[in-house]
Amino acid sequence: MRKTLLPLLGLAAHLSTVIISIHAGLATAVLENQTRQVVVFWGRHKDEGSIREACDSGMYTAVIMSFLNVYGRGEYHLDLSGHPLTAIGDDIKHCQLVGVNVSLSIRGNYDSLPSDQSAALDLLDHVWNAYLGGSLKGVRRPFGNAKLDGVDLFVERGTPAQHYAAGVLARELAKRSMRSGARKPVHLTATLPCAFVSRRRIDRGAAIKTGVFDSIHVRFYNSDDGHTDCSMYSEQVWDWWAAAFPSSRIYLGLPASPEAAKEGYLYPKSLYYGVLPVVQKAANYGGVMLWDRYYDKASNYSSYVKRWA
Repeated sequence: MRKTLLPLLGLAAHLSTVIISIHAGLATAVLENQTRQVVVFWGRHKDEGSIREACDSGMYTAVIMSFLNVYGRGEYHLDLSGHPLTAIGDDIKHCQLVGVNVSLSIRGNYDSLPSDQSAALDLLDHVWNAYLGGSLKGVRRPFGNAKLDGVDLFVERGTPAQHYAAGVLARELAKRSMRSGARKPVHLTATLPCAFVSRRRIDRGAAIKTGVFDSIHVRFYNSDDGHTDCSMYSEQVWDWWAAAFPSSRIYLGLPASPEAAKEGYLYPKSLYYGVLPVVQKAANYGGVMLWDRYYDKASNYSSYVKRWA
């Protein structure tokens, strides 16, 4: 009996090893197109820690400061929720030294954001001279001689005419960056609500299809315009986005905790097994964008995302 049992035990152990190996292989295979790119928004909570701390966490490849609010008629207001500006310039340089890109997100209420070309160019001049590679007498640089790596256009609601301004701004920033002879061009991104593109309304994105956006962050949370299919991740909607902007890297935008948004949070198990294997099939998959540093610091959500993105 013992002689019969030993081979059976050996066979069972071998089969267990094979099964474990197969499962490990499948777990690796479904996440083949990993970019390990994780973007986080910073600046919405004074007690989220400094931007230097965010960069030193090792969790992010890019940090987007939010927001430069645009009210129209040349009125701009940098709102970083009470973070002291005096230290941010040195922090930006530190982030760049450790390999983390830092951008500034521009947000308007889209009733007053300039929709004509001349007004958009005024905004361009302000951003270029106050935050990027330019300088102009009378234009204050809040971060001193620190030069940001990029600009993000945070689009909420608006008409196609107002979206036109985003296209103008992006094109002109790209041109000016090239003419300036900068060591590297300005990194241009857009952060858009999921409902901005759908099968029925895919033309809404035409105004920002400039071909100069390096990345587009799609917010699959807090749906607007009554689109319930955008209250959280949808495979169908993701496919529409990937098809609508083939020349841009598309990022999956998620809340970093259940408290970060009213809807859209994905628990790590759902993210790993249900979502990332699908979104990473897209040839232009870019990575994951998290809202925001404050909630991520509390939840440590990026510790999962960083490994799987």
